[in-house]
Amino acid sequence: MPYPYPLVIFDLDGTLVDSAADIAEALNRTLDDVHLPRVPEATVHTWIGDGVRRLVEQAFTAANHDADPNAVMPGFMRHYEECLLRSPRLYDGVVPALEALREQGVTLAICTNKPHAMVGPLLAHLGVQGYFALVLGGDSLPERKPSGAPLRHIAAAFDVAPSDALMVGDSITDYRAAVDAGMPIALVRYGYPRGLDLEAVQAVAVMDDLRELIAD
Repeated sequence: MPYPYPLVIFDLDGTLVDSAADIAEALNRTLDDVHLPRVPEATVHTWIGDGVRRLVEQAFTAANHDADPNAVMPGFMRHYEECLLRSPRLYDGVVPALEALREQGVTLAICTNKPHAMVGPLLAHLGVQGYFALVLGGDSLPERKPSGAPLRHIAAAFDVAPSDALMVGDSITDYRAAVDAGMPIALVRYGYPRGLDLEAVQAVAVMDDLRELIAD
């Protein structure tokens, strides 16, 4: 039997790649620049997913600091680039799942809120850039997740109805984007859910390992 979804769209951070330590270090270096206390990686987990500007805004709000985001962002982006390849790793099961889907003729894409310029080097570093036919970053289109527009854009690029594609993510941002796009979603338990109740949402699967996508 052919795979039920001709197009599978993955989130990146928290779904394919564990990058929280590197994102946290970039954010903490930004806080260092203005002599604010560092924050634990576990706290940064709760801020990942809505794009880098929102990440920085949340950190400064938590510190009760009224920094101008426009003044802070250039420094953060410099640290983000410096830390991008510091210690990222693919989650267990990612490569076998990608291989199995590709062998079944499934088109694979990425929809992330990470800045597009940071995505290619990260995928290349991890050796998985060749699996994806299209990659959208958080700044690739006028809207980003939780808008469903990026998911609809990817589906249209491959002439697939959103209802016939599958989104795979880890967070409430991914879930809201899929709902807005009218796209089924599968969720992983190991990422950065940010308040998403995995047992209460409507998902085609809730997984501990991406290999469950292709399990019989």
